[in-house]
Amino acid sequence: MARPHIEPYVELDTKYKKLDLSGFKGSEYKVLSLDVDTGACTLKVRFNNGFKRKPGMSYSDMEIFLLEGRMKVGKEVWTRGQYIFVPAGMAIGAISVPQGAEALVFFNDSEPSFLESDRNHQLALTAAYTSLNAYVDAPWMTADIVNPSVAVGCLMKPLHYDPLTEGISFIYCLAPQFRQDNISYHDCAEESYHIWGSSWMLQFGDLPTGGYFWRPPYINHGSFRCEIGTIAFGRTDSKLHNYFHFNPWSNVDENRLRAVAHLYRQRPKLYQWAASDGHNHPHGPEDFEHKHYHDDAQVRQLHGDSPNAIKSKAKKKKAKKKVKKKSK
Repeated sequence: MARPHIEPYVELDTKYKKLDLSGFKGSEYKVLSLDVDTGACTLKVRFNNGFKRKPGMSYSDMEIFLLEGRMKVGKEVWTRGQYIFVPAGMAIGAISVPQGAEALVFFNDSEPSFLESDRNHQLALTAAYTSLNAYVDAPWMTADIVNPSVAVGCLMKPLHYDPLTEGISFIYCLAPQFRQDNISYHDCAEESYHIWGSSWMLQFGDLPTGGYFWRPPYINHGSFRCEIGTIAFGRTDSKLHNYFHFNPWSNVDENRLRAVAHLYRQRPKLYQWAASDGHNHPHGPEDFEHKHYHDDAQVRQLHGDSPNAIKSKAKKKKAKKKVKKKSK
């Protein structure tokens, strides 16, 4: 079971609970969304005054967006607007929070976990680590990074891109008096947290500061209005494509079929691969739309083509040759 549709939800209306887990004691939390099968979740966490934690890692990819406060993490100092992506198995430094902080914390693969360690797991993809201040270190750009794009008046800052899923994490803003009259849906799940401001949507009404949604694929949303402006943090779990139409009454199944028809027309190779029996993993570069996709470190590791795996294969070949020579 994937995460259920949650929209609209205003977390400011609920109370914090004590987070009594190893590595999190001294903090409080609110669950914004949860996959009950895997434990993957989105939390709002309040780190109380004096919170401390030793160096350690999680078994899940973890993302953090600091809403308020200041945290010292190893040699880094995180302040409001800091975005961090920590790959599973990568150890981060000791944490201290002298005067408290609030953050959005995302565990992408499994339930919250912490293992005290000052060393990375040998399989951790440490090159994917990201730490930047989204407010200061990243430039605003128009939202036409996705095509077809939303209406003029929406800007975004991409913060993290997953080459395997094509999911993105970003902050975005809507200008005062933003308007978009059509209906949209996507192949991906998407979630958003309103850091400041309010927006309105035909199906779900107003979403104020502290508002949150987790929206599964193919659910209609729109038209949109924003009177005074909005700044928000958003994520998708796979490639974001906007399907636009003007029928607010179409259902999820109808939208899915329309998306399949689009895939058949626009990406026939991918459609044939998805529809073929027994073809449950890519076989080679020809199966990818982006020709360099298969060269990514995560993809190579997934298919046993990481540098360590290649060395291991080479050793096995040499061992087999020696055995053959001896047998002769």
